[in-house]
Amino acid sequence: MVNKAARVADLEHQAGFAEFWSDAAKAREVLREKNTLEKVVTRYQAMERQLSDAETLLQLGEELGDPDSEREAAQLAAQLDPVVRKFEVQRLLGEEADDASAVLEINSGAGGTDAADWADMLKRMYLRWADRMGFKATIVDEQPNEDAGIKSCTIEIEGEYAYGYLKSEIGVHRLVRISPFDANARRQTAFASVGAYPDIDDTIEIKIDDKDLEVQTMRSGGAGGQHVNMTDSAVRIIHRPSGIVVKCQQERSQLKNKATAMKMLRARLYQQEIERRQAAVDAQNAQKKKIEWGSQIRSYVLQPYRMVKDVRTRMETGDTDRFLDGDIHGFMEAYLAARANGTLEAGEAE
Repeated sequence: MVNKAARVADLEHQAGFAEFWSDAAKAREVLREKNTLEKVVTRYQAMERQLSDAETLLQLGEELGDPDSEREAAQLAAQLDPVVRKFEVQRLLGEEADDASAVLEINSGAGGTDAADWADMLKRMYLRWADRMGFKATIVDEQPNEDAGIKSCTIEIEGEYAYGYLKSEIGVHRLVRISPFDANARRQTAFASVGAYPDIDDTIEIKIDDKDLEVQTMRSGGAGGQHVNMTDSAVRIIHRPSGIVVKCQQERSQLKNKATAMKMLRARLYQQEIERRQAAVDAQNAQKKKIEWGSQIRSYVLQPYRMVKDVRTRMETGDTDRFLDGDIHGFMEAYLAARANGTLEAGEAE
């Protein structure tokens, strides 16, 4: 932590020179690093003060035989436990853009209507998780399925370290249950994929050439009602070099939808660059286990027994209702710890 505090002081010193602001891109990068480190140092110093106060009270209670001081010291120490745990988890979130908000994408896969319903269940699970975390979640695009559920959806989740946590969810999620859409009540397997991208801000520069873009406008879809958007305000943007397609229809204004779609495109391109760099590192380190997109990362079994099991960490729970209601943070933390320790198992395609 001493090194981090020294680095903050060094960055503050750099920002004090007039020529520092002549290179706007570099200045933004330095300020971003400084802000991230300052948050870590401030939290650590607050923990140190609270621990020092608890030790002082405990020492005072023992010397004076004051049980009230000893009880207060115990209370302070107990309050520190979840703070230290959170700090330890966030220590694992030290990779590029981990502290950013996130763009979450869910797509139904094999399984027909069951898969579309499964994608909708996952959407609810992540919305409930975001609510538990105190994050703001906004659905920016959703494609409903004809019979039930959704074909796909895109959600912006605003909150500190949202991307760092949600990258643990990237992959294919498998559901086994008695299908509510099967007249013979047979057990069915359905798949849905989850993707996550850092919702990067203006401090990170991604160059996009207008000539590489195909911008399409269309009428926004939805469930209807008196507030249905009847104008051609929805925007789809195709980035030809990468093949990335983004769409936004949440706003009534075409300009606002285009701005949000461009923000999503920048996030996707940024994530693509991160993955390219990681692939280069993995290629040089043959012993590093790689989690391939398209591999099953987690199974959710509701019939004939009830179990959620992560195939990468081997963590499991029988409380499927609570898990599907958004209580997934423990699995995220287990993933981060296993990733840091190099003990992740490869996902299994089933």
